[in-house]
Amino acid sequence: MNDVKQILITGANGQLGKELLDLFSQHPNMEVLPTDVDTLDITSDAAVNAFFNAHHIDCVVNCAAFTAVDGAESQQDLCRLINVDGPRVLATAARDHGARMIHISTDYVYNGDACTPYQEDALTDPQSVYGVTKLEGERQVLDTLGENAIILRTAWLYSPHGKNFVKTMLDLGHTRQQLTVVFDQIGSPTYARDLASAIITITETQEWKHGIYHYSNEGAISWYDFTKAIHRIAGITGCRVLPCRSADYPTPAHRPSYSVLDKTKIKKTYNIEIPYWEDSLHHCIKRIMNKH
Repeated sequence: MNDVKQILITGANGQLGKELLDLFSQHPNMEVLPTDVDTLDITSDAAVNAFFNAHHIDCVVNCAAFTAVDGAESQQDLCRLINVDGPRVLATAARDHGARMIHISTDYVYNGDACTPYQEDALTDPQSVYGVTKLEGERQVLDTLGENAIILRTAWLYSPHGKNFVKTMLDLGHTRQQLTVVFDQIGSPTYARDLASAIITITETQEWKHGIYHYSNEGAISWYDFTKAIHRIAGITGCRVLPCRSADYPTPAHRPSYSVLDKTKIKKTYNIEIPYWEDSLHHCIKRIMNKH
């Protein structure tokens, strides 16, 4: 039993958390401790320390976050509590108990004005409360844990679980005759199962290399083209999808117009092969249509 690693997963009821639990179940050398807001308050030093004292945690995978991008603009205190204080509390406990930590972050730490894929050392310049708090959370983890911290920035996350763009477009495709979707925001979708697989690879490695990494599926696409692909793969033919500009669809929070992430570093460092976005979309839609 000494070879079994204990992995604390926060936000275990979310999209990424559920995929992690499913994939970790195939790894008997990993004992997963799944928590969510109802079982562990990550913003409470006392609660988190008590949890660490009760278990021998080797690695924390922090999937917990305030991710309502527009809601963050009007709920700044709550967003900061979860996205900044939570990571700080977890990182402090991890440091004090000799654990490592993988913290999930976002493309929103960039301003979205680039025209070539962002590398990890690109200038950060978040344009929303969500982006600002996620960047501050990253810094709390890195400053507290140093070489025992990994930041994984991802984007456009989807899965068969919870609420996400793919599931919404499937539902609307079946219930609407016409949809309008922005065509001037470009990024790379991320299938949560693929990201979960990459995280497991990192937790199992003997060659832990700290720092910031990017992960999304390969390729780049607009939300409009992504919607067209979703409907084509799902066989939805009764809904017309029209393109529009972001300016025609104002939102409380600014969205990056370009947020493609360069994945060279994680592929080379951890020998990870990243699937093409459309191949992963096929896989996910098949699971959704087969009820997971």
